[in-house]
This record gives sequence, structure tokens and C-alpha cells, in this order.
Amino acid sequence: MSHVDVPAGRLRFGQTARKDAWWVSPLLNLLGIVIGFGYLTWGLLQSKHYWSAPYLTPLASPPLFADTPHAWISRTAPSWWPAGVSLIPGLFILWIPAPFRATCYYYRGSYYKALLADPPACAVGEPRHGYRGENSFPLILQNIHRYFLYGALLFVPILTWDALMAFRFPVNGDPEQTHFGIGLGTLIMLANVVLISLYTFSCHSFRHLVGGVLDVITRSPVRKKVYDCVSCLNGRHMLWAWLSLASMCLTDAYIRLCAAGVIHDWRII
Repeated sequence: MSHVDVPAGRLRFGQTARKDAWWVSPLLNLLGIVIGFGYLTWGLLQSKHYWSAPYLTPLASPPLFADTPHAWISRTAPSWWPAGVSLIPGLFILWIPAPFRATCYYYRGSYYKALLADPPACAVGEPRHGYRGENSFPLILQNIHRYFLYGALLFVPILTWDALMAFRFPVNGDPEQTHFGIGLGTLIMLANVVLISLYTFSCHSFRHLVGGVLDVITRSPVRKKVYDCVSCLNGRHMLWAWLSLASMCLTDAYIRLCAAGVIHDWRII
């Protein structure tokens, strides 16, 4: 069996006895985080090309104030919105999904290694000399993750509704008259909802919510079944985290390109 000798003394930053390419994983995570979260940040701050009938990008949903036929409150900016500033629908919603992902238990471990080298990898020297965990500022703020879960759970039915609306194509450009149809965008939005749901319902906090608070979970057979199901999903939480991040970016990019006229939606039905 292969093994790694771990010295008794403290390792210098980057020092290790490992012979494998240990740096590949944190490097790939770094690229994924920078590209994925960088794109989502950009998308949430865009003021146009978020609607291409019948598709609404998830980065502008729910459309509280948005120039779409399905705006929840108004198609124009609220009275308190700064004059001369374009309406940005994503600003009204980013305070829920953004902190939920940023404080995700999996993403924490990922960007601690990739961005902070804390630690870079197992049995590799790190730059910090002390360990405080997440019990002091600012990392103690990571504990808000469990509370933002409740908001994230609301987004699942909202995005599901948007995906269902993606089957209703306007007749002659009139959003009030629609007919059933399926486009490539419809399938992309459906896939995005599935992956977002898998990511949300595999969350460690959700697992604790449905059964982790019980001392003897077998006394509640229904919750035991739900807990087992969530635990099964939780075993692949890393996979759902990356796939849902990619699907959010892909869905937004496809709808924006259609809205800008760069590409045309492929109609299947």
C-alpha cells in the first residue's frame, strides 16, 4: 500500500512529500470558481437581454421589476430607483441565491483550498500558522448558510414555473396569445431546474432539516425515508454543485444570446 511520510515538524508553505500531481484538483477548482461565479456575478448585474419569449433567464427570476410580460410587480423601475440608471432585475434577487452558494459547505472547502490555500491539499504545507476554524469573524458568517436555505427552497418552484412557461410560445409576437411548443431553450431550462433541485435538496442543511434534528429518527418512518433519500443525494453534492453551476451559466448564456439576436432558438415542436 502506498503511503506518505508526514514529518513531525510544521511544513513550509507548499512543502510536501507527495509524489502525485496534488495541485491539479485545486487548480481546476480555482478555474471553475472564477469562471462560474464570475459569470453569474456578471449576469446578475445585466440590465438587458434577460428575456427572449418565452424564455426568462434564471438570473432575473423571479422578475419583481423587469421589462417582461410576466413581471410580478411592475415592468418599470420602482419610484425609489435612481434616475438615469438602467433597471437591473438581478439586483432584487441576488441576496438569496448568491449567499446560499457562497456559504455552501462543499464550495467552502473548495475555495478555501483553491483561493486561500488553506490548506492547498492534504499533507501539503499551508501559509497560515494558526487555526481558528469558522468560530471568529469573518468566517463565522458562513453559518448563515442554513438560513439562506429557506430562501433557496423558494426558488425551486419559481424556476419550475419559468420552465413550464417555456412551453408557451407567443402567437405572432403577442405574449397574451400563446400556443404549446418546445424549443432547445425549453429543454435547457428543464435540465437547469432538475440540476438546481438536486443541488438544493442534497444540501447538508436540508439533510439536517428533514431528519438531523431528531435523536431517534426511526421513530418517524416518513421522515426516515425522506432523510435516507436526501442522504443519497447528499453523497453526490459535489457533483450537483458543479453541474448546477454550469447549467445556470449555460441557461443564462443561451437566453441572452437569443435575446440579443446572436443566435436563434431551435424549435423542435
